[in-house]
Amino acid sequence: MLETLGNIEIVAETGDGREALELIRKHRPDVVLMDITMPSLTGLEVAQRVAEEIDTVRIIILSMHTSEDYIARAIRAGVSGYLLKTADPVELELALRAAMNREMYLSPTVSKQLVDDYARRLGPQASPAEQLTPRQREILQLIAEGKSTKDIAITLNVSVKTVETHRKDLMDRLGIYDVPGLVRFAIRVGIIKAE
Repeated sequence: MLETLGNIEIVAETGDGREALELIRKHRPDVVLMDITMPSLTGLEVAQRVAEEIDTVRIIILSMHTSEDYIARAIRAGVSGYLLKTADPVELELALRAAMNREMYLSPTVSKQLVDDYARRLGPQASPAEQLTPRQREILQLIAEGKSTKDIAITLNVSVKTVETHRKDLMDRLGIYDVPGLVRFAIRVGIIKAE
């Protein structure tokens, strides 16, 4: 597969992790394609040692493993890419280019796995801004823009008492009980921009 890409010189091959580490130290290649499962030293252990010793060498993991644990360990080990063994030559070429540009490439299946795992860990819990009703977000924005309760009531065509009720509910939901705190929160979550 590598030979079909052109402009690539294969300097060494091995199926043994310890030997791979020695060959990397000896040849200092630009990019290493490595499996995770190898005898004597795993690909992840080799990747971690190479990242600590020779920061110019980029490692791309080529694996059949799609579990979150393997992917996370590979990323923590400092790999430049994680491809599945079922990847086609186009993906391999993209991964090699990314590695040469000091970027990271993940197979689409791997990316999806990471995003799904991340979303699952976040759980159904919404952020404080997402827990607000549309009307509460609207009132928060107007408060943060410096509008008075009366101005907000006129803008929204509601009573002052309705605005006060919404403001109280908003403050209770956020646990913020002063206008400067509401303004800081609105800036932090992107409801308004800091000037």
